[in-house]
Amino acid sequence: MTYLAVSIGAKSIDEAAEQIKAAKKAGAEMLELRTDYLADLDVARMLTVLAAAGKTALPVIVTCRDKAQGGAADLPLELRTRILVEAVGAGADFIDCEFDNFVLTDTHAKITAALSARDGAGLILSAHQFDSPFSNPAGVYEEIVRTEDKAIPKLACTAGHINDCFDTLDILLHKDRDAIVLCMGQAGLITRLLAKKLGGFATFACSDAAHATAPGQLTVRRFKELYRWDQIDAETEVFGVIGSPVAHSLSPAVFNACFDAQDINAMYLPLLVEGGKEELYVFVNNAVGRGGRSGAGGGLGFGGFSVTLPHKSHARDYVNHVGEFVEPLAEAIGAANTLKVGFGGIVSGYNTDYAGAMDALTSVLQIGRHDLHSMKVAVIGAGGVARAVVAGLADVGAHITIYNRTVAKAQALADEFNCCCAPLDRLKRMDAQVVINCTSIGMFPNVEASPVGAECIKANMAVFDTVYNPLQTKLLKDAQATGAKTINGAEMFVRQAMAQYRIFIGRDADPDVMRKTVHKHLADSPPQANT
Repeated sequence: MTYLAVSIGAKSIDEAAEQIKAAKKAGAEMLELRTDYLADLDVARMLTVLAAAGKTALPVIVTCRDKAQGGAADLPLELRTRILVEAVGAGADFIDCEFDNFVLTDTHAKITAALSARDGAGLILSAHQFDSPFSNPAGVYEEIVRTEDKAIPKLACTAGHINDCFDTLDILLHKDRDAIVLCMGQAGLITRLLAKKLGGFATFACSDAAHATAPGQLTVRRFKELYRWDQIDAETEVFGVIGSPVAHSLSPAVFNACFDAQDINAMYLPLLVEGGKEELYVFVNNAVGRGGRSGAGGGLGFGGFSVTLPHKSHARDYVNHVGEFVEPLAEAIGAANTLKVGFGGIVSGYNTDYAGAMDALTSVLQIGRHDLHSMKVAVIGAGGVARAVVAGLADVGAHITIYNRTVAKAQALADEFNCCCAPLDRLKRMDAQVVINCTSIGMFPNVEASPVGAECIKANMAVFDTVYNPLQTKLLKDAQATGAKTINGAEMFVRQAMAQYRIFIGRDADPDVMRKTVHKHLADSPPQANT
């Protein structure tokens, strides 16, 4: 079993009791009492808190962390050792001692004597590095094991980049005993979320964000409700969205809700891959090279990736460089937003952005894609979204005019897909049946902006805004006021996600589940940029 442990870092006994109750109510599976947080710490205060934790019937770790390794107070080694020794005698299930302190003769003798005097108490020996990853995590692990064979090694470090996490995850992939490993910070989130799949002894959470005791700790609620903690096992297949930033992506909520609805043994994670092409290549090689699919040698089990900015073109290049197949339209667009990991770790690339746009447009207009043939379409913008939309429209033979502030950029895109272009000031004279905004104009926080003046919109038009935050942009409000049909960006997001789901899982997702999740997320969360 991998325990979801909640760290209790309280300054007073009453505050500790409240945090313990909150952790139990939230669904904690283990408690870690960070006694170094207690003001005026002594054995009596520790024992009072330990008794309160014992009433929950959850396993309890007692920790009195050294200030040099992340402790909340600069406490003398003698007191910290005594706290751990007395905790063993009082019934703590585990104590956590820093490995560097455990090897000191006096500390070692006192702790081993206490553990020998009581059956059932376990020892966690921990090593921390807060400014960087371990240069040789396997070496640290082996040193702990050689020193105390019965101890549970715990390694905690800070990842500067997600690619720093893989050497640490290798410990769980190749372990021969219980172990705890985690990388702190946003880049290290993957280590916390994969701990249960890889059979780690525990990972650490907080009952609420205000009581986190380490950088990157998630709440119990996010583990359980967003990331499907209770459903994870060794056979869970893993998917995720690669991008920078990804913290506010809708994709984890949407895909995990669909896995829940269809009882699929899978989880979907945010994967912060900072940097450019080289960092993307290293990440995919690391992730896929450690077991591309569930059941393939007990590896990480990645089955596929959604890809967002700034890596869509890098993903297409990656597949062309080392993969198997790039969908022809993705090649024409010059970007892949979907990577599928096949058997043997072979990666294929697809683009579902164009399918999302086409499906959103045709579903609202209640037509087939072939009905877009010869339809007059005004596309505003010439960036990545516009490129996918233009490619899809050109593929069905629509008559496209690209409007953009930088005419040269619009001309280059128009030349590539054999369509027309014009500067933005020509929008007043546009002759279009469909208007599609592919810019970020109108996105939060600039919600009063619109790429098209209200006077340019006619009742017989269909107006499509690829921005989905807010759901009702000024452009769409203006279009509704004239009686035009409207399509919001959330529908495009849902449609492209449905296409990705089919590629990943081989079956259709429930679109209603996706839509409800998107709308709930946008309603519950502070406004963010489209991701």
